[in-house]
Amino acid sequence: MQEYQNLLIETDADGIATVTINRPQALNAINAQTMRELGRFFREEAPGRSDICGVIITGAGDKAFVAGADIKEFADLDAEKGSALSQFGHNVYFAIEQFPKPVIAAVNGFALGGGCELAMACHLRVAGEKAKFGQPEVNLGLIPGYGGSQRLVQLIGKGKALELLLTADMIGAEEAHRLGLVNHVVPAGEEVAKSKEILRKIAAKGPLAVAKTIETVNAYFDKNVDGFAKEVHEFGQLMVSEDLKEGAAAFTEKRKANFKGK
Repeated sequence: MQEYQNLLIETDADGIATVTINRPQALNAINAQTMRELGRFFREEAPGRSDICGVIITGAGDKAFVAGADIKEFADLDAEKGSALSQFGHNVYFAIEQFPKPVIAAVNGFALGGGCELAMACHLRVAGEKAKFGQPEVNLGLIPGYGGSQRLVQLIGKGKALELLLTADMIGAEEAHRLGLVNHVVPAGEEVAKSKEILRKIAAKGPLAVAKTIETVNAYFDKNVDGFAKEVHEFGQLMVSEDLKEGAAAFTEKRKANFKGK
């Protein structure tokens, strides 16, 4: 396995992998190397790891989750290269969004631009009370490039999303929670602990059902997929799984289910 330059990856005894963006000197800004490494983990390495039950993404230090993209890398881009940069970011963030095990963003500071987009690509978001969210691209004469114009609307609705996108205003953790951008707000420093608590709860459920829940919810937002038809199909497929038989037996026998993911 190749070593990572900008990511720290640790897996605990419960099978929870913590991916830390480790560029604190740059407030964990996403540069090309970091994006490539996120892509390698979520597209190549993590899918084959049976020891992982869920993933947490967080930022090094106590100032930033990810404070945006590395603007210095934009200097020499033409239209074609700019579109390619955006597409690659989309591909990586789609891999996170479509990962079959739950991914939680533990937001421990600034989540701006590409950082806010990274958090939104995760399935759930836990914010520390000092966290700040925003899409400030219009300040640079840009728009979001990694899915922000789409996922922000999905999470908080068109009107408020347009306001934040057009004004470039930052919002705090409590406002983000009120709008539905984050699932939980916790005291600063407790973001990862709360995320692990949630992942341990999910890990006790049927892993096939968890994966298919993520898949069918994502289908709602896929213009090329009938989400309702997808649900009907996957419901039927799970009916013949070993996990369903075990879950039903455990319910009847009033015991904890021992799911195998089959």
